[in-house]
Amino acid sequence: MSKHYLGKLFAFSALFILLLTGCQSNEAGSDDGDGITAITTISQIADVVTNVGGNAVVVDPLMGAGSDPHLYSPSAGDVSRLQNADIVFYNGLFLEANMEDILEQLGETKPVVAVAGNIPTDLLLDSEDYEDAFDPHIWFDIELWSEATKVIRDSLIEVDPDNADTYTANAEAYLAELAELDEWVESEISRIPADQRVLITAHDAFNYFGNAYDMEVMGLQGISTAAEAGTADVQRLADFIADNEIRAIFVESSVNERNVEAVQAAVSSRGWEVEIGGSLFSDAMGDAGTPEGTYIGMVRHNVNTIVPAMLGE
Repeated sequence: MSKHYLGKLFAFSALFILLLTGCQSNEAGSDDGDGITAITTISQIADVVTNVGGNAVVVDPLMGAGSDPHLYSPSAGDVSRLQNADIVFYNGLFLEANMEDILEQLGETKPVVAVAGNIPTDLLLDSEDYEDAFDPHIWFDIELWSEATKVIRDSLIEVDPDNADTYTANAEAYLAELAELDEWVESEISRIPADQRVLITAHDAFNYFGNAYDMEVMGLQGISTAAEAGTADVQRLADFIADNEIRAIFVESSVNERNVEAVQAAVSSRGWEVEIGGSLFSDAMGDAGTPEGTYIGMVRHNVNTIVPAMLGE
């Protein structure tokens, strides 16, 4: 029985529980009175809600460090947490594939917000995995993530207007930090000669990053990690790396590194040695309480890993 099938099975089981308990009360406000409760899917969204919400919001993320949102299936306990929340934030664009039905059903009883939902489609990149769909990894374009931040701000104001001034001020401060981060990333990436800006990773999570900072991006797997990379994928990528004498390739914290190691070995058999330049955070951030456990810290870690490896420093 495939992992993808199991994920769908768990998702439908959780949806069944949600339907059975859908008549329960969903009054706004957390039990401890510390603020409204916001459930988030990926940790990147949780970090934005924490920054914008401040002390007015209790943030409860479903996914932590190392979680793969493409494969994540909610447990019965997760469904209970979703029911008791005042608002739910998720990415959308089919990132949380196994939660789509649950989130749609939940949206009939409370605010369920796709943070990518208001981004104009002409700014989105096409998905290579699903026809007529978009690449969901929008957080790798800081300007797009700023737009997601505004969606989170406006949604919090709508559900909790008494704290509108807090959400507005916090969002303004955080958006200024994101603008500063964007300038820093652009400056760092510009240190890499244009003909050497080829970022090769475990899966195609970094296309928005490449689009924003003029880098060619290649992944061993597609945009979703649900499909395993095959031998032909490894050989194709190894040929490209050896032919173009790429200095470094990268693993990802939420994706098994064995496939990237297989690429490295295949490149070596072609007479070229490529280094594994380090581990990047893609679909999940670092551990809570670490710099990489914040969105800004995650981006800085990735850039500080990519640039020296590509420059051979």
